[in-house]
Amino acid sequence: MGLSKLKSKVTDYGTLVMFSHTIFSLSFALISMLLAGNNRLNFTTIFWIIVAFLGARTGANALNRVIDAKIDAKNPRTATRQLPQGLMDKKEVLAFVVICFLVMVFAAYKLNTICLILSPIALFLMIIYSYTKRFTWACHLVLGVTSAAAPVGAWLAVTGKITLLPLVMGAANTLWVAGFDIIYGAQDYKFDTENGIHSIPAKFGVKNALLISRLFHFIALVCLGVVGILTKQLGIIYYVGLSIIAILFIVQHRMVSPDNLKNVKVASYNVNQVISIVFLVFGLIDCLI
Repeated sequence: MGLSKLKSKVTDYGTLVMFSHTIFSLSFALISMLLAGNNRLNFTTIFWIIVAFLGARTGANALNRVIDAKIDAKNPRTATRQLPQGLMDKKEVLAFVVICFLVMVFAAYKLNTICLILSPIALFLMIIYSYTKRFTWACHLVLGVTSAAAPVGAWLAVTGKITLLPLVMGAANTLWVAGFDIIYGAQDYKFDTENGIHSIPAKFGVKNALLISRLFHFIALVCLGVVGILTKQLGIIYYVGLSIIAILFIVQHRMVSPDNLKNVKVASYNVNQVISIVFLVFGLIDCLI
């Protein structure tokens, strides 16, 4: 394979799995890891946590594209994606998924026994999520729980046990992701209701769905505040970051309304990428100084 073809292939897979969205849960995983390690982490643990996260996240997103290919082909908004257009081979993508998941399991093995034992649960969540929109409006929450495996798993990787703090951070991660996924799903309300696709907007209507999203984000912010209370490693700098995040939440929700969904992508993805970076930067600074 020539260099240009290899570069093109890497670009294709980066687009397929939306690699730029990795920051959404990576920030939670890294802060959880630092809090668990209490600034006494070794390079090996950090390395395998990141490998496990990237393997899981990349494989899950690629699998989602395969499972949803037929639905994506019917939806005008997603019909231009690579698999619906036949630009990538499903078997090749599935092979890529298997490799990613094997990497995740191997990384779990390298971390500790409890991570290895629990890795099938993470795999189950990553596989089942893509099917949930076929039978439950709670699919957004399942996505959130799947994402929350990142901070909970990072804590387990460092300490080998579960305490209240990673569960509260996992709850924050769950509700934050579910909240912006509801906003993103609002644009498919008409398609979902006409094609039997389950979602909170399809179940409760766009207006109520956006209110539910606001509630989720409010509770997520409260949970992040509790995280600061549960550890001595976080202080004023962390709470300054949370204040900025609160402002960004307000901005995000003011960008969309039942009658104006043109900014959905910016509100659900771009703003939340900034929120992720703010959480990571302010959390890192407070953990390390």
